[in-house]
Amino acid sequence: MTSKQRAYLRGVANKIEPIFQVGKGGITENLITQLSDALEARELIKITVLKNAPDYAKDLANEIAEGTNSEVIQVIGNKITLFRKRKEKSRFDNL
Repeated sequence: MTSKQRAYLRGVANKIEPIFQVGKGGITENLITQLSDALEARELIKITVLKNAPDYAKDLANEIAEGTNSEVIQVIGNKITLFRKRKEKSRFDNL
């Protein structure tokens, strides 16, 4: 993904609210499954990392991206933005 594509997605993500939280339980198989389903439905999602999470947001972002086969768009503070293009009828066909 190019830096221009990433910048475009950051701009789109600016307007969306986080839909998941990672807390003291960390990353579980159930969370990965739910995130994967959400990525298939929305393509671009935000996640909040709570203060009691077992790891830093950047490390969690990489682990989640690997588990969901998605790309980390940005990590700012305790917010993670992920993107995975839908197989059919993507609203981001220009990427």
